[in-house]
Amino acid sequence: MADVNRGNRPLSPHLTIYRPQLTSMTSIFVRITGNALLLAGLLIVWWLLAASTSARAFEIANAVLTSWFGDLVLLGSLWALWYHLLGGVRHLIWDSGRALEVPISEKMGLAMIFGSLILTALTVIVI
Repeated sequence: MADVNRGNRPLSPHLTIYRPQLTSMTSIFVRITGNALLLAGLLIVWWLLAASTSARAFEIANAVLTSWFGDLVLLGSLWALWYHLLGGVRHLIWDSGRALEVPISEKMGLAMIFGSLILTALTVIVI
């Protein structure tokens, strides 16, 4: 028989009562950076296709990618690449059954954040 008290049952935790945790937020950002890297890859493919098409097409693509906005996008993509890589390493460690305790997982999340920032800065300095 159908439940007549459907509206009186409690709902699952909602954003208004659920406090996001560092491990869940860093995992969500791994997915976001993966999608952002796809878009950055499309920009690079556009640049390469423009280079192989005509001088005018390359001038347009190169002007976009070497502008201040293009530099900002490429810098963000570099950070996203390091962050996504460190997130993948973290998930590989978790898949092996290690570092699943909450304090260690939170330290790994902080290491991902600060590690990606440091590796981005080092990459910019070296290159």
